[in-house]
Amino acid sequence: MNYFIDTHAHLYLSEFDNDRKEVVERAIQNGVTKIMLPNIDSSSIKPMHELAAAFPETCFAMMGLHPTSVKETHTEEMAIVEEALRNKAYKAIGEIGIDLYWDNTFLKEQLSVLTRQLDLALHYHLPTVIHARNSFPQIMEVMESYRGKGLKGIFHAFSGNLEIAQVLTEMGFKLGIGGVITYKKTDLPLIVREIPLKHLVLETDAPYLTPVPYRGKRNESSYIPNIGQVLQQLKNVPLDEVARVTTENAMELFFPAHGQ
Repeated sequence: MNYFIDTHAHLYLSEFDNDRKEVVERAIQNGVTKIMLPNIDSSSIKPMHELAAAFPETCFAMMGLHPTSVKETHTEEMAIVEEALRNKAYKAIGEIGIDLYWDNTFLKEQLSVLTRQLDLALHYHLPTVIHARNSFPQIMEVMESYRGKGLKGIFHAFSGNLEIAQVLTEMGFKLGIGGVITYKKTDLPLIVREIPLKHLVLETDAPYLTPVPYRGKRNESSYIPNIGQVLQQLKNVPLDEVARVTTENAMELFFPAHGQ
């Protein structure tokens, strides 16, 4: 069997309340050995911790404040993030970034919160998991200011162009590839063809961004092999090579001491 890592799944959300255990077990049966859990805000910390505690060999928590949760309460939310990081070990700072899809009311605050969390990543020597939606000009300006400082991580659900992909991978970031790669209306396959496998990791963003042929249904981590199969076709390499390289990439980021 091929073994995979889902580098981004919100399996602690209410969409999984009725069958969470079965969802995790189904992922394991499909070769998904580890599932990384990005935080959203203070409301998601408890259920995320509970899931990580229930499956300590499979589910691993991150800590961060999602950009769409950066509102009037961002100071209080960041205090909670910082306290959590002081008191518990996490695998990454995430999910963080800038999201201007809905509105740009809190752009200034999103920028401030992002830079603070990037600083925390450097302080704790942790990788970052970055959300960029309708915000690459702003995000890339921030990234340039951190060039050479040792930041690493994943650009989750990568949606930039080839030039941005090349700049980010040159900086040492991985690109998170999920269900969008299976959609008809996307340029992502054209970009992925040009980016070496050593810069890519697999993710679901469950329960969101469900891949074809399950689109329209709830996404879950057991669909990771479907995404791997699309990469196999785009790269014209065996599926076991996609599994091996993307898993090594994820292990290097999240479990560097293991050398697995």
